[in-house]
Amino acid sequence: MAEPADERLDDPAATRISAVAAELRVVIGKLRRRLRGEGHLGDFTPSQVDALVWLEREGPATVTALARALGVRPQSMGETVSALKSAGLVSGAPDPADGRQTVLSLTAMCRDRIEAARLAREDWLFRAIRTKLAPAEQEALAAGVALLQRLVDL
Repeated sequence: MAEPADERLDDPAATRISAVAAELRVVIGKLRRRLRGEGHLGDFTPSQVDALVWLEREGPATVTALARALGVRPQSMGETVSALKSAGLVSGAPDPADGRQTVLSLTAMCRDRIEAARLAREDWLFRAIRTKLAPAEQEALAAGVALLQRLVDL
């Protein structure tokens, strides 16, 4: 349960934690944008990227299931998928359970591009950590990552 903002003003520790939370949100946002730029997949819309990411994480799906999972209309997802098919990133096969439906999956080319983008992001991050942080700072960052993982796992 969140503390009311006025209670934070009376508690120096809560005020500091609130400031750290705000700083962390900003820094994580900047890091995400930087990593996105380092591992550029191409000129895709956010909805196209969302569809690709979902298919990579969750596996093959129909347009209807993908639309439901991403909270968009099936017609909108159909347009998104059409563009991804045209780019050679998604392919379709008849649904074995319902031949009227098409099951979408990532193409090998798409998987290769996703992996190359992931490796580019990790390479940039590796080089940045290695060149910008002293060994003791690298250790502190490793400890910080463990703490962030604990926050995510709440």
